[in-house]
Amino acid sequence: MNSPVYLDYNATTPVDPRVLDAMLPYFTQKFGNAASKTHAFGWIAEQAVDTARKQVATLINAEPSEIIFTSGATEAINLSLKGAYEAYRTKGNHIITVETEHKAVLDCCKKLEQQGAQVTYVPVNSDGLVSISQLQQAITPQTIIICVMLANNEIGIIQPVEDIALIAHARNIILMSDATQAVGKIKVDVQQSHIDLMPLSAHKFYGPKGAGALFIRRKNPRVNLIAQMDGGGHERNLRSGTLNVPGIVGLGKACAIAADEIAADIQRITRLRDILQTTLQQLIPNTRVNGSLTARLPNTLNIAFPGIESIALLKHLANTVAAASGSACTSAIPEPSYVLKALGLDDTTAYSSIRFSLGKPTTADEIQFAIQQITAAVSKLEV
Repeated sequence: MNSPVYLDYNATTPVDPRVLDAMLPYFTQKFGNAASKTHAFGWIAEQAVDTARKQVATLINAEPSEIIFTSGATEAINLSLKGAYEAYRTKGNHIITVETEHKAVLDCCKKLEQQGAQVTYVPVNSDGLVSISQLQQAITPQTIIICVMLANNEIGIIQPVEDIALIAHARNIILMSDATQAVGKIKVDVQQSHIDLMPLSAHKFYGPKGAGALFIRRKNPRVNLIAQMDGGGHERNLRSGTLNVPGIVGLGKACAIAADEIAADIQRITRLRDILQTTLQQLIPNTRVNGSLTARLPNTLNIAFPGIESIALLKHLANTVAAASGSACTSAIPEPSYVLKALGLDDTTAYSSIRFSLGKPTTADEIQFAIQQITAAVSKLEV
């Protein structure tokens, strides 16, 4: 067993060796530009991109023509929100989102507010689930987009997007759902959930960094976007730029592997997470799990250690257990997690909370080792 044990899989994941094997030829022998239409090097690259597009679509039950490749989820979120706002601006200027969304969404909304958008930030309940009644009350005749993330990156809460989609579509409102933390961890079906726009990122489920995709519904309803990047007309004129063929191949392969293995992964990882949770609660009095115990990702445990500052605990664990006090994107911010604060937690509890996120490589021995290290560190800090 390697040390430190990695329990920060919601921040990023290692590239699956099978994904790397699929990618490698496209750095060397098959290095063509997918936009080159006059020779075999370009055709081979284009075919690889087409295959990956089908693999992504298959995983989420979409059509290949509904998949646009991006550099990652942040770009896909920007294209979704800003592109949809521009496309439907003549119908209204109101966006509804949730207080616990990822910063990529919240910062986009702040930017759009500067351009005239009216944004309502709906609160969540103490379990982290969005308040459906308050979301409904927030809708106005000017509402054009509802944006609710599928699974939260800090507490793993899975939002009821199917119910929200029914509300949105009954009023001809587009539903965008950030699925960055959901795809590859749980079954995601855009037909069943009726999501209209859905960003995802390869590096969250054993693909490479720098490769992502955006699902854009083409019927019932057909969603229109305004491109946010110009130059060349790639990706149906929605995302110009030379395609990252090796990264796209890696994303596609990661999707194909997830489609085959996700059911078994969910069962095994849930069991290990539950062992981590129940054992820590038995050994360390007064610990509490943040967020719902049922509507959450199988790999995520956000737990508070009362009387212990998370920063101090993480320092004690730095050489033995890799974990996080919140999102990787906000880990340098010395403020309590806005996600935990939205649940109603006070600053002291929020500052004492740590996120442990498991992955495919996580073993039972690693969980036992982590439990030993965590309990020992807490004992030292309590003295």
